[in-house]
Amino acid sequence: MADKDENFPAFRNFPGIPFFDEDLWKLEEKNESGLSVSEDNNNIYVEAHLPGLKPEDIELTYDKGILWIHGEKNEQEQDKKKKYYKKASSSFSYRVQIPGLIDDKKEPEAVYKDGIMRVNFAKSGKKESKKIKFKSK
Repeated sequence: MADKDENFPAFRNFPGIPFFDEDLWKLEEKNESGLSVSEDNNNIYVEAHLPGLKPEDIELTYDKGILWIHGEKNEQEQDKKKKYYKKASSSFSYRVQIPGLIDDKKEPEAVYKDGIMRVNFAKSGKKESKKIKFKSK
């Protein structure tokens, strides 16, 4: 097998920059967002770890095969005796493409418990693939 940077000689000796460090290029295998998607024969499951939030802090939208998870948390604390006031706000947004065919007649089920949100999509039994024939001229 050829040297892995043989095709990119300009990058071969860049000091301190690991262009061909395999760990950098395997990011798609790591799930650092706390979001996972899995499926079985009948359903597709999305699970998101959202600690510290309440269900009313989370908004879910599904449109054209994309699940959008948006959340916002606002905190306010005040102690007049200590002359202390704290106001904090944070938000996040995930977008994930749901693989496969979803049954549009069944409403997705969403459950939020102990900081973990789970959404269950029922799969459609329909297969939309078709063979395409060439027309002769």
